[in-house]
Amino acid sequence: MAIKEMGETHSVHSNVNLHQPESGEPKVIVEHLKDGLTETIHEKLKECCAVKEVNPLVFVSREQLIQDVEDFASEADMIDLLPILTKGALVAKTPELFQDVEGLSSDEVEILKTEVTHRWKLSKGLYFTVILNCISAAIQGWDQTGANGANLSFPQAFGIADSGAECEAAGNCGSNSWLIGFINCCPYAAIAIIAVWASDPLNTLFGRRGTIFFAAIFSLLAPIGSAVAQDWPQLAVCRLLLGIGMGLKEVTVPRFSTEIAPTSVRGGLTMTWQIWNCMGGVFGSAANLILYRIGPISWRLQFGSAFIPAVPLLLGIWFCPESPRWYMKKGRYRDAYKSLLRLRNGPIQAARDLYYIHVQMKQEEFLIRESEWTKADNMLTRFTELWTIPRVRRATQAASILMIAQQMSGINIMGFYSATVFTQAGSSVRDSLLVSWGFNMVAGAFTAPSLWMIDRLGRRTLLLSTFPNMFWTLLAAGFCFYIPITSEAHLGLIAFFVFLFTAFYSLGEGCCAFAYSAEVFPITHAEVGMSWAVATNNFWATALSLTFPRMLTVMGPTGAFGFYAGLNIIAMIFIFLACPETKMRSLEELDMVFSIRSRTYAKWQVSKVLPWWIKRRILFQDVGP
Repeated sequence: MAIKEMGETHSVHSNVNLHQPESGEPKVIVEHLKDGLTETIHEKLKECCAVKEVNPLVFVSREQLIQDVEDFASEADMIDLLPILTKGALVAKTPELFQDVEGLSSDEVEILKTEVTHRWKLSKGLYFTVILNCISAAIQGWDQTGANGANLSFPQAFGIADSGAECEAAGNCGSNSWLIGFINCCPYAAIAIIAVWASDPLNTLFGRRGTIFFAAIFSLLAPIGSAVAQDWPQLAVCRLLLGIGMGLKEVTVPRFSTEIAPTSVRGGLTMTWQIWNCMGGVFGSAANLILYRIGPISWRLQFGSAFIPAVPLLLGIWFCPESPRWYMKKGRYRDAYKSLLRLRNGPIQAARDLYYIHVQMKQEEFLIRESEWTKADNMLTRFTELWTIPRVRRATQAASILMIAQQMSGINIMGFYSATVFTQAGSSVRDSLLVSWGFNMVAGAFTAPSLWMIDRLGRRTLLLSTFPNMFWTLLAAGFCFYIPITSEAHLGLIAFFVFLFTAFYSLGEGCCAFAYSAEVFPITHAEVGMSWAVATNNFWATALSLTFPRMLTVMGPTGAFGFYAGLNIIAMIFIFLACPETKMRSLEELDMVFSIRSRTYAKWQVSKVLPWWIKRRILFQDVGP
């Protein structure tokens, strides 16, 4: 059910020649780079409805480019690196014709060739950083899953059970359901209200590594505190502190992965967050299974076990290179180059990426001036600009839709409460925990193929292909609760459709939500934009976590599953109308993608893309690509 992207292009820095004059000579629409781009490029782009990837260096003469590189090297105090910077800039000008660039050594040509033929042959420094980012994500999944298992016993330990003779006699089953929901939603409330907004100043002051280090401290101590809590208020406080660590990682790690990754594999590297979030869930579910028979303290160990992956993260994060874009934002170009040397396979790649990022940031500065915004260091100003600047507002809108869609999909019904749901379906505690483990295994197994698909097929294709399938599988799982509990098919069919739903989720929304949100914001608003996206996600996660125990009691499993199944269709419609494709575009080139008005984009989808899809996919007409 793939839907083609409006104006999709096929190369990373394609030599797009917009509106050449009749003389055949390309009109120079980029002036001296230290002065920014002229108004011409922006006006020409706004004239073109189709999203084009523009490499501004294409329109600069070789002589002018060399002069610009000299000026850049002088301003950045990198004159000693002028030869390699010049070669890197010439490669960035014509990336598809790098073999024609004069002065490249055979080793440099081979490095650039390997980048094309073997996309995943990356540097050790990059892989080490990605591994640490994966550990960060695993902590997240383990934190969530520990509560899933502990939900079966901690309410009884604290006298707040929401089912059974005791609460029925006291008449407080309903209020206890809300109380359990409150304890479970505490981490997500802390993320939405505290952590994501603290992440912006922390990232600005201490960089990506420093912020992740602070997050790891909370992720180490909060699970231990949860394990020794003596009453439910103490547990709630520890869960709030856990949420601070979760939120700092959730904002920072996907953006960190995005900023260090080459364009050709950026989606794949960024979505390792989701894969290892699932793997953390697998480890946490396994811990729940191992510990549930220990006795009255099993829930304490289930909560506390989540501290384990925080240890290697604390020890290893300072050995990673910092984000080069963060250094460049601070004007520390030499440090950025040193980071790129560790993140790329050779100096030629590091020099090319350094200069190209610099050029695109200059282009971004022009968009800032053209839109009359200011590059404020004040977080409140940047937050306001999420809604007042058209380019940033469109990115905010798209990221918000995907983050809300993640909660609308209903995946966290299972992520937070799968053990509870299957216990109500008639399963034993062991079987419920086993199905929860299977749920996380399926999520991890089906997220892994998206490493390849997300950059090949694109984000929109994956999303629009999977949401309809999530609708019918979740609905089918809900109807299976009508099968008598005494039937062997009861639990088996519920688990089958839940696993099928999870597989579709993992191939689409699961792999795309954080990867997409991490890449759509300009560098000037990266931290506050991702903060907003994560806050949006966790606000609705809070709502789900708070309301689902009561919803399950009032509506029953079939009603609750059917409600979230319907939300999948609504989410798909919003994604179709308002979320542009981002695959194979550099972070800076996305400025052009989001320069198109939302109304224009939605109109194009409805009037052009949808009729094309119906004719081609339903009526099987030959209407061209």
